[in-house]
Amino acid sequence: MDADRGAGTVTSTEVTDVLVVGAGPTGLVLACDLARRGIAVRIVDRSPAPPRTSRAKGPNPRSLEILDDLGVAEAVLAAGSAPLPMLKYRDRAPVARADPWAGSAPSPDAAYDRAWLVAQWRLEEILRARLAGYGVRVELGREVVGLTQSPDAPTEAEAGAGAEAEAGAGAEDRPEADAEASRVVVTFAEDRRGEEAALRARYVVGCDGAHSSVRKLLGIGFEGTTREDQVMVCGDVELAEDALDRGLWHQWFDEDGAVMLCPIPGTRRGWWFQAGPERDGRGRPLAPTADGFRRLLAHHTGLPGQALTRAELLSTYRVNARMADRFRAGRVFLAGDAAHVHAIAGGLGMNTGIQDAFNLGWKLGEVLAGRADPGLLDTYEEERLPVAARTLDLTSERLRATLEAIRRPGGGLDSAITADTTGLGVGYRWSSLAADRTHLDAGTHPDAGSHPDAHTRPDRTHPATVTHPTGVPLTAGAPLTVGAPLTADEGPQAGDRAPDAPCTDAATGAGTRLHRVFAGPRTTVLGFGPGSAAVLDEAAATYGGTGVRTCRVYAADEDRGENRAGEQSQEQSQEQGEEQGEEQSADRHEGRTGAEAGPPGCAVIDAEGHAAAAYGTGASARAQASAGGAASGARTGTIVVVRPDHHVGLRVPADDARSVREYLRRLHGTGHSAARPPERSSERSPGRFPDMVDAVRKG
Repeated sequence: MDADRGAGTVTSTEVTDVLVVGAGPTGLVLACDLARRGIAVRIVDRSPAPPRTSRAKGPNPRSLEILDDLGVAEAVLAAGSAPLPMLKYRDRAPVARADPWAGSAPSPDAAYDRAWLVAQWRLEEILRARLAGYGVRVELGREVVGLTQSPDAPTEAEAGAGAEAEAGAGAEDRPEADAEASRVVVTFAEDRRGEEAALRARYVVGCDGAHSSVRKLLGIGFEGTTREDQVMVCGDVELAEDALDRGLWHQWFDEDGAVMLCPIPGTRRGWWFQAGPERDGRGRPLAPTADGFRRLLAHHTGLPGQALTRAELLSTYRVNARMADRFRAGRVFLAGDAAHVHAIAGGLGMNTGIQDAFNLGWKLGEVLAGRADPGLLDTYEEERLPVAARTLDLTSERLRATLEAIRRPGGGLDSAITADTTGLGVGYRWSSLAADRTHLDAGTHPDAGSHPDAHTRPDRTHPATVTHPTGVPLTAGAPLTVGAPLTADEGPQAGDRAPDAPCTDAATGAGTRLHRVFAGPRTTVLGFGPGSAAVLDEAAATYGGTGVRTCRVYAADEDRGENRAGEQSQEQSQEQGEEQGEEQSADRHEGRTGAEAGPPGCAVIDAEGHAAAAYGTGASARAQASAGGAASGARTGTIVVVRPDHHVGLRVPADDARSVREYLRRLHGTGHSAARPPERSSERSPGRFPDMVDAVRKG
């Protein structure tokens, strides 16, 4: 593929593992995740200064979990505020008040129950500071104008017999030309000296928004619609002190338009301003101006126009629903708005991008470290494209519901908020990485309603088919075959988000949570019940800190004996992980990466039974015991493998060590004994991941 359109003389060629194009929330989350793994990452943005935009009002609960994993949730919470009750007006008079979050509260399996209000520019400041802590800074004023991938360089999905014949040779024995051919050459616009610069990257990720230069250079279609009749003007404004109660989100909806004003957290007089636009004599929307905002304010609210003392970041928003034909072309990926844009209702645009980044980051990290087969990267599109398609449907439906609601007095933006907009229910049960076969003989997907494509519900026992909104069938390969399946009980299935649960650190007695156990760039193997000890010991011995952590979850009344050798406190795990991560960042090109940080295991006590309830292990243990599988109970238990992005990968009885071994091998290679050189090997594992990119192309 050659998408190069750069011109001029290239003056320098630098090399990096991953180039992230676009420094919004999606790009920054991805860069942070890669940097903490010790991956050489660069992040560029065409803007000459950090962009200052506030259209996205903050992360939803699932994004807050991701930000927590990255270590910035506390800063985000401190910089923002809980969502506010909504006061709705008609003809300038208050008519209704609503608090969509009044009935919600944190639960044992979800510490965050609601979205959080924080200005997008403030969120980006926090993420840039986190990234700078890893020694990586956003390179501003760098516009990508060319992308070149050698047509002779096979992508991971296309590597075949020829590459396998070469796999026996060490990376050091292969021609340097082959290594160079498997990179992307990125050309930037001319600098102030009239010269071009270029950079070679093993992978490139376009996170550069709806008008993505990366997507256009790749020639990837961006199908969908833009509603010219559904227009809104937006901006950040300041109002005179005491003009409105800052404890409320004020919403005026009238027959001839609307004004919405929400306080911007962290400011004394700042407000988010959204309104139906002024129109000219022919009904065409006018561009937003400060004076126009004052006229709209006076007309709908009755406040004097002079109460609006400042207006900035003015923009016009048109309802836009589009999605890229594919999320990958060779070694270049798309994420966030570059891959999909959604109706504003429900606030899912930025959040879907953050979750794209969290899905892709760990996969790039494992492949670049040489532990995972490069085909692992195929699962990014396999998992995230259907989620984006479902999100387009969801946001469009929420927009319709909201537009209908505001036609009636008392209707407002609360109509856009549902349980679906929290992001906590998003999972990947159809994925080839979802290895739980609890419904082996069901003949249909165990929970067809959970699949994000309403039109095609894949059969989990055969190759799954997902339909792209353009009508292209995407065929996924058969899931990993595992041994004795667990019975379907109340626990999560493979592909689901891994639930949280409060517990106690077995070594220190301090309170902690399962999501704190999962935190950091590693897969976690949870062991419930006495029968899980052997599998945990094997995983710890095989992988140590190389991308895999083990955690024994003890019941409150379970005999723990002496603390096992591989079990350490969460505080010890985190401290050692940070220390090792700093060393590995310096030595990343010698085969050591941040994913290797951390001790092999820890232990927690499920004092109140929340973990057992969340993962359904109590029911599983009783079922195994009643079946006579363990006369003394010594072999009862459950193993749950949790991916680095907090999704269940595998859930099997504790005596099924083979399935755990095979699953970890697919994600992390064979462990200490036979790790591949970083990223160089094109050797294919016997059970290769499905090539969904090819399916899109052939469609």
